[in-house]
Amino acid sequence: MTVTEAASRLGIGRAAVYRLVGPLAGHGMLRRDAAGRLRLGAGVLHLARRAQPLLAEGALPALRRLAEQAGATAHLTVVEGGEGVALAVVEPSWTSFHVAYRTGARHPLERGAAGRAILAGRSGDAGPVSTAGELQPGAYGVAAPVLGVPGLEASVGVVALAPLDAEDVGAQVLAAATAIATALT
Repeated sequence: MTVTEAASRLGIGRAAVYRLVGPLAGHGMLRRDAAGRLRLGAGVLHLARRAQPLLAEGALPALRRLAEQAGATAHLTVVEGGEGVALAVVEPSWTSFHVAYRTGARHPLERGAAGRAILAGRSGDAGPVSTAGELQPGAYGVAAPVLGVPGLEASVGVVALAPLDAEDVGAQVLAAATAIATALT
């Protein structure tokens, strides 16, 4: 956007926007394109990459409890672009077999319990979402949105090789989502 458009959106004068642009550009957070429009700079990506480990670290205790209680692989999924990205994954320690779900795995928000839970959270629905075989045949998922953390669109969930008791596991997932939201605020 232009400086004038930014001033209008922020409800401040153009001079104030010019004073903000300088330091933000100096830190790589903003840049001006050939037409003079303000664009996000690469510094925003570096800042986001530094914040991701802190998010994962804050979520790990609740994810460990969830994985052990449910006997399924627990995960924290965040929105990046139009996709869900597994930011943290914890496998249960006591099961003979469980789903291997890699940190960094991506999927459309419209498929799988994690993405569907994020979309439900956008519309204010905090309940658990269950899916079967949407991302991988034979995999079952239950997830709930992580709500109340400003600037974060995320879900917490579990994935297993067998159907999950939606009531029991749903309650465990909701408890983990609440614990994660508390840890991150």
